[in-house]
Amino acid sequence: MAQAMQVTGANPILQTHPMLTFRRGGYTYTVITTGAQSIYSVTDGARTLSVPLQWGFGAGAQTWLISMNGKFYESLVSYFPNINGLDVTLGDDVSAPHNLSEALGRELGQQDVKSCFGCHTTGAIVDGKLDLNTFTPGVSCEHCHAGAGTHMADATQAKFNSVPANLGAMSSEGLSNFCGQCHRSWSTVVTHLWFGEVNVRFAPYRLANSKCFNGTDARISCVACHNPHVNVDTRPAAYDTRCLACHGSHPPVSSRAPQQVQSETKVCPVATSNCVSCHMPKVKLADGHLSFTDHFIRVVKPGEPYPD
Repeated sequence: MAQAMQVTGANPILQTHPMLTFRRGGYTYTVITTGAQSIYSVTDGARTLSVPLQWGFGAGAQTWLISMNGKFYESLVSYFPNINGLDVTLGDDVSAPHNLSEALGRELGQQDVKSCFGCHTTGAIVDGKLDLNTFTPGVSCEHCHAGAGTHMADATQAKFNSVPANLGAMSSEGLSNFCGQCHRSWSTVVTHLWFGEVNVRFAPYRLANSKCFNGTDARISCVACHNPHVNVDTRPAAYDTRCLACHGSHPPVSSRAPQQVQSETKVCPVATSNCVSCHMPKVKLADGHLSFTDHFIRVVKPGEPYPD
């Protein structure tokens, strides 16, 4: 998360790819990096529109936010590591630009811009307003732990009166909504009608659809499986202990109260390892460039349609 946003000049993707090109329809795109400057251009063969890049969003796949004539645009093309090059930005594949301005990128509203900077940086939103002079690229302690900066400063003077809120004390529902501020909560997805495979990216929403998610059980929450302070572990077996915390073997029925037996989860009859490889399948989006783990925990049946 610390690399969620990169500024030009310190952007490793642009620095290691000084010449990127892509053609779509009648438009050709180039991103040329020379030293600390990167120029994003689109041409129709007769005219060319070029703008300097300032902000790159994403540590793997990366999309650029462009400022031009007082407006903000999301670049119509993005970098994808699986092809080591450019292709159409996720969600913009249905766009059919009619002129260079539209080919440059999708114009963003004020709220969209605030959301981009609010989730990918620390300190860009001050008193509810976007301030591009105050932010730190990426997600730092202060982003999630409001008051962490003051706490650290006080600690250097052996003062411990300012303590950030303990997020670990939140309920599963509270954590889902907290993380969902950026990763999209259940209510956000439903309100915006973001249905179809594209919402596999929104882990809090998908997790909340799981039969075993009740909003109170600490064994099934965002932080029950993921430590936000380290890089995500992509090994399926790394999550077996979390799955077995609920679905492991149970003591004999005679040693448990009837209500305890009724509330217990089922033990998987197939295996006790690599659980997520079956019950949280990978979903590849239509563009073929990005795959996401589906956090809708369930018994997956071959050939079934994507469940919203």
